[in-house]
Amino acid sequence: MASTVTGRDSTAWVRIAFAMFAVGWGANQFSPMLIVYRHELGLSAGAVAGLFLVYALTLIPGLLIGGPASDRFGRRPVVLPFVVLSPLATLLLVLGPRALAVITVGRALAGLCSGVVFGSATAWVQELSAGDRLSARRSALALTAGFGLGPVMAAVLAQWAPDPLVVPYLPHLVIGVVAAAVLWRTPASSVPVRVTRAWPPAAVRTGRFWLAVAPAAPLVFGSVSLAIVVLPEEVTSARTLSAGFAGLMTALSFSAGVAVQPLARRFRRALAGNVAGLCCAVAGAGIGIAAVADSSRVLAGAAAVLLGLAYGLCLVSGLRQAEQLASPDERGAVIACYYTLAYLGFAVPYLVDGLGAVSGRTGAFGLLTAIIAVLALWTTGYAILSGRASPPASESDAPIGESRPVRQENSLLPNGQRRPVPGTHTLPG
Repeated sequence: MASTVTGRDSTAWVRIAFAMFAVGWGANQFSPMLIVYRHELGLSAGAVAGLFLVYALTLIPGLLIGGPASDRFGRRPVVLPFVVLSPLATLLLVLGPRALAVITVGRALAGLCSGVVFGSATAWVQELSAGDRLSARRSALALTAGFGLGPVMAAVLAQWAPDPLVVPYLPHLVIGVVAAAVLWRTPASSVPVRVTRAWPPAAVRTGRFWLAVAPAAPLVFGSVSLAIVVLPEEVTSARTLSAGFAGLMTALSFSAGVAVQPLARRFRRALAGNVAGLCCAVAGAGIGIAAVADSSRVLAGAAAVLLGLAYGLCLVSGLRQAEQLASPDERGAVIACYYTLAYLGFAVPYLVDGLGAVSGRTGAFGLLTAIIAVLALWTTGYAILSGRASPPASESDAPIGESRPVRQENSLLPNGQRRPVPGTHTLPG
């Protein structure tokens, strides 16, 4: 069963990307505020960790529900309500600045909005872009800009503006309302909407997804978690850790992530971008060893830049591969699965704590560097072997227990439009 909706606005992807930017801002503006809550409300380390964790607990179900729902019902009906809810989640933080229960509900709602919007909107942007390299960069740039600017602005306002529990959230209230108004006027895309019961989607049941895409995915957000959550705490004391320094580390990592994305787009094979990203993560974690050993903020800043490069390279390359593997009627579900793996990287602070309990602070970074190095070697070896054996779409990439023909995804006609996939409608490039 299939139905289509129409809408041929060549600038529509900009509005969708702006909505992703706004939701990303609202999602990550909270990172430096954890320090403020710890100081202002006298929260324990466990309470702070709980506020960090509640976001992920609602985000992952949002991803796994929102992506497939957008494949079935269309992108706009799924994305729009949660873009509207995003500033309302921030409003809860403004209305209850000292009520832990209200803050928790606000973060839970922000996580749900992020999960539904990120996967579905990324698929929407891809459908309005010509080619996987361009679409992956557009989506990654929108997310990275929101993830980076949100916490930096919040950190600056929390450090120097009055009322640090309220004022840092005001910019997102404005941006979120504007994004909702802009997206309200955006027409739905003319992508096929099919009812499908297959779960997980066929692309996620391929050997290539688990052997090539999955190993680097947790390092997308694992790298930035290391840069903006772990390192600031490790190189400072609880008394000297400030929202300003956390904001600086965030600015360094996400600026590097934005700057490297054009390079990630130029790799002929997306898997090469994963290799480059993992190598940057190894270098960043390695410098982190010295930063922690000497409590050096300078070395921590250098590590943050390298970890930001890892984030940008792995995100763009991972989204490219997810798009290459996914058929049009499962694109939202496949991207949601990819983001779910990527968000597992937010567990890195807990992994570092666990390793630190066994081997100490410096030893934890050493073990983490070794783990990332193994992933880098694995991905490099797979890239070399798969490059010699066959093109990416091969019999080995078929869903486990099935076979799948080679797809010519994202090939373009002379006029710049996508080459139609049999049985589907296409969008202008």
